[in-house]
Parts: sequence; structure tokens; C-alpha cells
Amino acid sequence: MNPTTPTTPTAPVAEGDEEKKTAKKAVTDTAGAKDAAARPDTAGPHDEAGTESGEPTDRGADADADLDAAEQDFDLDLDDDESDNESAGLGAAAAAVVSVGLGIVSLTGAWSGRVAAERETLIGQIKTSSGGSAAQQISEIYGDAWHATALVNGLFGVVALLVGIYVLVRPAFGAPSARPQAGWVRAVAMGGIALGAIGVLISVGMYFDLIVALPTAAAAATGS
Repeated sequence: MNPTTPTTPTAPVAEGDEEKKTAKKAVTDTAGAKDAAARPDTAGPHDEAGTESGEPTDRGADADADLDAAEQDFDLDLDDDESDNESAGLGAAAAAVVSVGLGIVSLTGAWSGRVAAERETLIGQIKTSSGGSAAQQISEIYGDAWHATALVNGLFGVVALLVGIYVLVRPAFGAPSARPQAGWVRAVAMGGIALGAIGVLISVGMYFDLIVALPTAAAAATGS
């Protein structure tokens, strides 16, 4: 009897294991080939030029520069808006003060009103120099000068009214401001409106002889 050579037992191989290994290897090879084929395509002309010239492409630096430029432009726009708001606030404050000043002038009178009154007085003296009745002299010399003064003071009052109203209604028109109008500016503008309205009322009463009537010839004769 011939001696039998001992053999090492092998593990049984399942029927589908060999097929799975072959399919897995094929999938791996296919994925590697796709990656290798896709790599040259992803490189653009700029990347190839940068690689050939030996200069690495740095797109991040360009993006940062663009971002810094945009931030600087935005800061400049904010500065311009703030300067515009400050200019508008200063203009409104100045207009409110001017309104008050004009209202005071409408009540106390101005040199222009005195000049107009003196002119009317001179014209009346010229007209009555050749003779005229007492009533005519009163009207030409005194009444016309009085009416001229009232007219000039009334014009100052009207301007004070218009400027004060403009200050109050200005925020409602145009671009909205980031800062609201200061309270003291509105208060001063309202004061200018009040003074202007009072000046206009007094001027109207003086012009139409509603407050104090012109003297009559009979009263002047009695007084003499």
C-alpha cells in the first residue's frame, strides 16, 4: 500500500464570494480611471498657465482685495450720508432762528419800514404844498406813511411764517433722515411762526385802520 500524502484542508468557498471580489475590483478600477480622466478637465486655462509659468494662482487674495474695496466704498457712502444729515440739521436750525428773527422784526419794525414811511411823508408834503384840505394833508402825510410801515412789517411777518412752516414740514419730504429733527429746532420754528402770525395780524389791523383810526379834520380843529 502506498503511503498517502497528507493534504492541508482548505476552507470551503461560497459560490458568490469569488464573483463579489471580481465585481468590487472592477468597480474600483473604473472609479480610479474616472478620477484620472476628470483631473485634467478640472484645471482651467488660468490654472494651466499658472502651473507652466511656475507662479501659483492665488484667487483668495483677489477676493480679499475686492472685499476691502467694497467695504471702503460702503464706508464712504456712510460718511456722505452722515455729512448730508448734519448739513440738513444745521440748515433747519439756522432757518428756525431766522424765522424767530423775522418775527421779531415784524413786531418792532425795521429800517426799511422807516425809509418807506419817510418816502410817503415826503410825497404827501409835495402833493399838499400847493394847498389842500386838512383831511387830505392827514391822509397824504400821516396816513400813507403809517400804511407803508404796516405793509413792510407785514411782509416780514409773512416771511417768518413761511420759513417756520418750512422747518416743521421739511422732514416729511425728501429722503428720510437717520436722525430725527431736534426738539429745540421744532420749538424755535414754532416760536417764529407764532411771532410772524402776530406781526401779520397787527400789520393788517394797522393797514386797514382797525386798531387805531386816522385822526379826522374835525378832531384836529378841536384840539387846536
